[in-house]
Amino acid sequence: MEKILVVDDEQDVRELIKNSLKKEYDVTDCENIKDTDLDSLKRYDLILLDVMLKENDGFGICIKIRDLVDSPIIFLTARTMEEDVDYGLSVGADDYLRKPFSVNELRARVRAHLRREKREHQSVLVRDEVRFYLKKRDVYYGDVPISLTSSEYDILLLLAKYPGQVFSKEEIMKIFMVTKKTEMIQPLQSM
Repeated sequence: MEKILVVDDEQDVRELIKNSLKKEYDVTDCENIKDTDLDSLKRYDLILLDVMLKENDGFGICIKIRDLVDSPIIFLTARTMEEDVDYGLSVGADDYLRKPFSVNELRARVRAHLRREKREHQSVLVRDEVRFYLKKRDVYYGDVPISLTSSEYDILLLLAKYPGQVFSKEEIMKIFMVTKKTEMIQPLQSM
């Protein structure tokens, strides 16, 4: 069951949202984000965040937590000016729902964002006509697949990630030695 965090300083709004979503989702609510450990935000699949909180500004909170969480953030707010919507989306929110809102619209937007998160993400890096499909470790020039060894792929990807930067042979070797050590350590940490 997906986990949703509702941050709103109005108890009635939190209760309405919680009651509307609790049949399908595990919903936690709080009056302010400061009541929540920032590391614990990573466990939520979606965050519903009010903009006008008593002690904090939802825009500022979004800026602060956006790098910590990958989950969608939906603003719920009475601030309906177009500039507010533009600003809210520019600071990292995925959606902006104006109060008063329809419970059915809230459910539909939550479902849509969670459905989008479940899709397999195709991580692609594009440099001019060269495309790197990061999960599959495939490289294409236009529509033509390029056959590379694992090491060739790694070096080409490094150069594509840092265009214009020059690496010595020693720097490349050092980068890959550190990367391999990190990959070996990560499975141990998850045990």
